[in-house]
Amino acid sequence: MDKTITFIRHGKTAGNLTNCYIGITDEQLTIEGEKDILDRSYPEADIVFVSPLSRCIRTAEIIYPSLDPVVIDELRETNFGSFEGKNYKDLSSNPDYQRWIDSGGDLPFPGGESKQEATARALIGFDKLLELSKDYYNISVVAHGGTIMGILSHIFGGDYYSYHVENCEGYTIDLSHDGIFSGLYPRSFRR
Repeated sequence: MDKTITFIRHGKTAGNLTNCYIGITDEQLTIEGEKDILDRSYPEADIVFVSPLSRCIRTAEIIYPSLDPVVIDELRETNFGSFEGKNYKDLSSNPDYQRWIDSGGDLPFPGGESKQEATARALIGFDKLLELSKDYYNISVVAHGGTIMGILSHIFGGDYYSYHVENCEGYTIDLSHDGIFSGLYPRSFRR
């Protein structure tokens, strides 16, 4: 039987509200972030996988209160290094930031990861997820924007940033019984 895998980006944190690079910082959801989740309708799931960061765990608990989230460490967000906790205004006079922008986001974050390194790590987590979900058909993954972009751009090709997803939104993909991915569907879960 075929499976569906739904990727959901976590609810909003304080850093999301100020457009900060929040990767390894373990920010909680804001009250607004929790309300945004409750204003949506998500697909049913037989199992839910999450990043180890509390914003993803809490999002999964709100969406799927009857399921125990399965934590996969490799699904965590990109380490933004010295850009962590800052936004473009804070970094506008930083020459390292300008170099990173000029590279189209391909350079590693100073003191952090490159998108290629973060994607390789996320794919290890995705492989674990696939192994652990063999007996399930409706799979949900609550993770981060970078994690989702990395996995989907690897599977379906195209530009990493074309898979950007807003908080509380996501994508659903199909996985056939013979291991073929198809049917990439952007999802707005608004009611």
